[in-house]
Amino acid sequence: MKRLINSVIRAREERGITGLETAIVLIAFVVVAAVFAFVVLSTGLFSAERGKETVYAGLQKTRGSMELTGGVIATSDGTALTDVSFGLTLAAGGDAVNLDSTDTSNTTVISYIDSAVNTADMDYTTTEVVGDGDGLLEAGELAQVSIDMTAECGCTLGANETFTIEIKPPSGSYLVLTRTTPASIAETIVNLN
Repeated sequence: MKRLINSVIRAREERGITGLETAIVLIAFVVVAAVFAFVVLSTGLFSAERGKETVYAGLQKTRGSMELTGGVIATSDGTALTDVSFGLTLAAGGDAVNLDSTDTSNTTVISYIDSAVNTADMDYTTTEVVGDGDGLLEAGELAQVSIDMTAECGCTLGANETFTIEIKPPSGSYLVLTRTTPASIAETIVNLN
């Protein structure tokens, strides 16, 4: 009988230890699952925040965009183009753009590229056709930009030549104008469509 009682006591002790071990394993699973869920949520929140930053950066890049208004008009001396001018306005919802070429910082840069010349920063003059005269291109304003080609880069653009003018505001997207001169530039005023 004593053996029977001892075997029953041992069986109960083993069940208690087994229950305790099971509880420890179960708690370990819950803790690991909680840590894993925290890591997944933290990664998701971090990714969402980075995505939001990317969207805001994209909006900032596009908000300063300018648009070409009208044609690109060139002046010719009969053999080569001497001046190029074009009108600029802000794109819808765009931020103001500094078109004052005499400013030393935070100003728009204009570059010129053709088959023989690459000028990174050309001087230009701006005339506000519609605006408040502060040198900033703001919503509802129109600015006429003129570039003296011969003084700036010594360019001698003759007939059937392709060139590119890049207008680069301090923030926002570039405006790229690529034009080809007509077969005859004998006229004084040439519309470069």
